[in-house]
Amino acid sequence: MTVLFGTSLPVGPDAAVAVSAGQTLAAAATQRPSEGSVHSWDLSTGVDGPGTRFVTFLSGCPLTCLYCHNPDTWKMRNGKRTSADAVIAEAAKYRTFIAASGGGATVSGGEPLLQPVFAGELLHRLKHELGLHTALDTSGFLGVRATDALLRDTDLVLLDIKSWDRETYKKVTGRPLQPTLDFARRLADLGKEVHVRFVLVPGLTDARENIEGVAEFAGALGNVARVDVLPFHKLGEGKWQALDMNFTLHDTPSPGAEQVAEAKAIFAARGLTAV
Repeated sequence: MTVLFGTSLPVGPDAAVAVSAGQTLAAAATQRPSEGSVHSWDLSTGVDGPGTRFVTFLSGCPLTCLYCHNPDTWKMRNGKRTSADAVIAEAAKYRTFIAASGGGATVSGGEPLLQPVFAGELLHRLKHELGLHTALDTSGFLGVRATDALLRDTDLVLLDIKSWDRETYKKVTGRPLQPTLDFARRLADLGKEVHVRFVLVPGLTDARENIEGVAEFAGALGNVARVDVLPFHKLGEGKWQALDMNFTLHDTPSPGAEQVAEAKAIFAARGLTAV
């Protein structure tokens, strides 16, 4: 008996599961439609993985990050019900351009692992039908929902480690840190390439011991190819206001160039490439 995305299903030589062309075993076994709640899709360069990428933003997220620049993705019901066929057809329009740039496709959110069957279906088809390099952008909080099959179809994991201090992490996200650390160790055991993302927020995540904690952890994993030190910004504040939500970091400044450089140096001291 194998557990697929939290559901016990018979999978193996004796399992009567019909898998159609382009469909993952998980989707076939669960008999779920290849549909999901999609917020939007876009082309991006340099921020969602290497090269120019087709990025699908799925709706729904269990975290409530204080600095989130897309709070409109938090609720799955606010997305548009979309078929995997529609996403793949859209991505296919840019396949030649993306390949020429050394790019690929990224499944992001929200939190894509809130919809693990749909996310797995997209990653599988983007990789095997379109031949694109694939990336999963995740907080890792729902990492237990990612099957090994989903991760085999993922070339790169963009993993947000928002704080090392547990209390700060809970304050920032509303959730505990441990599931993210467990997922990171699992990715290391699988030898999966990881880019760690760390948002530098003055007065919140910028304590030296906090940065050193993330750096020590990431450096010890052995599979972290780079760390993106992302300066806090308030570009999403307008969305918070539009949603009648209180943006508590309104008076928090963005970190200066010297602060960002110091944070990068901490990661570099642990043998990590920090950008």
